[in-house]
Amino acid sequence: MTAQGKVVDPAALPPAAPVRLVDEVAFAPGAIVSRTIAKTKGGTLTLFAFDAGQELSEHTAPFDAFVTVLAGTAELVIGGASVRAAEGETVLMPANVPHAVRARERFKMLLSMVRG
Repeated sequence: MTAQGKVVDPAALPPAAPVRLVDEVAFAPGAIVSRTIAKTKGGTLTLFAFDAGQELSEHTAPFDAFVTVLAGTAELVIGGASVRAAEGETVLMPANVPHAVRARERFKMLLSMVRG
């Protein structure tokens, strides 16, 4: 709790302070690590760190999702098409289109889910 009596979400980022998102989630051997940094009715922001060889199997989501690669290179499969995205690039995964995420190498990403 803060001095004002408000509960602070420990996963949230500090207000009014610059943050390097790539440093806010760490790799774990043989795993995918995620950290939700914002969750509202309008959407979510989630950081992910994928170890090489890890993947999220094909699924659909009812909302548009944007993958922004923070480090490394991601392999996305969207509607059956393979898409590679490198550090600094963003890819739209449209609502209701099957997609998967594969880590040929370690990489980190920010997933922005937009509800609307």
